[in-house]
Amino acid sequence: MIRNRTGRVGAPLIVLALLVAGCGPTGGETRFSAALTHKGPAVAKEAVAGGKLNRFFPKTEGEWDLVYTQEKHGMAQAELKKGGKAVAQLAIFDTVSNPEVAEEYQDAKDKLDGKYPLLAKGKLGTGILVGDRFQVQVRTLPGSNFAEADRKEWLQKFDLAGLATLQ
Repeated sequence: MIRNRTGRVGAPLIVLALLVAGCGPTGGETRFSAALTHKGPAVAKEAVAGGKLNRFFPKTEGEWDLVYTQEKHGMAQAELKKGGKAVAQLAIFDTVSNPEVAEEYQDAKDKLDGKYPLLAKGKLGTGILVGDRFQVQVRTLPGSNFAEADRKEWLQKFDLAGLATLQ
């Protein structure tokens, strides 16, 4: 190691060492490229705008309230509240951006209303596929006692027939 008269490494050498160490492959593949699971754009151009999905969410009354929390191209999400307390998260996702999500429903054993493939999405979620394209999901929020039966009930409150006609 080169040291100056005081025995310390000179600042120009430190800067040079950092520059050399920071130089790596530019463009193309990197060592992190293999970790990427989704190639291409995050949201397909054909995905339905989130604002158009909002109209298919359930209508609420009484002690129930629906607060929209996220809306973007290809998805819309809302929080279901009972008496002012958030108990569940409701969402519609356009699978045109990620067809693998729709493929998960091909082997579904259960169906909602005899026509919409139904799957458990982890321990706290229940999802259905509508029109072979739209995943509608209800997730219980931690700390609430919103059960699987409640999730299925709220899935039925979506305008599923209307959503099935959306393109």
